[in-house]
Amino acid sequence: MRRFDRFTDLPEDARGASAAIGNFDGVHRGHQSVIALAKAAGTGPLGIVTFDPHPRAYFGRAPGPFLLMSPETRAHRLDKLGVAVVFELPFNAAMAGLSAEQFARAVIVEGLGLSHVTVGADFCFGKGRDGNADDLRRFGDAMGFGVTIAPLEHFSTGARVSSTLIRAALADGRPRDAATMLGHWHRIEGPVIHGEKRGRTLGYPTANMAMDGLHLPRLGVYAVLVDVLTGPHAGRHHGVASLGVRPMFGENTANLETCLFDFTGDLYGAELSVALVDFLRPELRFEGVDALVTQMDADSAKARAVLADLPETR
Repeated sequence: MRRFDRFTDLPEDARGASAAIGNFDGVHRGHQSVIALAKAAGTGPLGIVTFDPHPRAYFGRAPGPFLLMSPETRAHRLDKLGVAVVFELPFNAAMAGLSAEQFARAVIVEGLGLSHVTVGADFCFGKGRDGNADDLRRFGDAMGFGVTIAPLEHFSTGARVSSTLIRAALADGRPRDAATMLGHWHRIEGPVIHGEKRGRTLGYPTANMAMDGLHLPRLGVYAVLVDVLTGPHAGRHHGVASLGVRPMFGENTANLETCLFDFTGDLYGAELSVALVDFLRPELRFEGVDALVTQMDADSAKARAVLADLPETR
């Protein structure tokens, strides 16, 4: 899969794509439906048009970190769906100032040369979000590109699948409910960074990962599936992870500390993908190291039991 961060001077073989347009934060079941329709609609390469930063962040509409995925995590998930090209367009003053018609002409036609675009039924675009999916279809008829409007995904209860509901499920410590909406496990990906190295002195060496810019699931301990994506130890492992601010040690920056079961080796600098499977308990403050280790033993035993017969296909 190829990624481009501009919409001018593209190589000719990146043009003519049938592309889904949206933010695709989480790449949830609704997003997957839009992408599948884009794949079915076009004869060119399957593409995605998305924006960086997220428009909510650009306009200051987010109260804090809210992204379910980093751009790299999103790219990994899109690659699994067969997406050939991702256009991660800069969302800046120039982009925000385009009218809906200007966006259609300058970006879709002249910039990217798309043959077909697919959007959700609630799609809005252009300055002030003044354009909708029906406007896009009208512009497509006039400018020579096809348009498919995807129906919104709903549960049998009538609730709509959305990134907002997924964030709420994760904030409540319900990763399996989030996975039902996502169609895959919620994953935190990134490089292993150096920490305080306390875990190894307690018998639980951990791989530390930053949570910068990401929505924080409920702080606490999770049973996790871990994919080591790069380096000599690449492969899948079971593990237990603590997502939190380490109150016992007086720290306050959230990070993810993951212990891989039955693993020995150096993971510093390796890229990890950690899937949250089950929430085991909230973050706690302990009276001393002995009590902490006793609880870690119990957490590990519970995580092993949860993961023992788990399907690992997502």
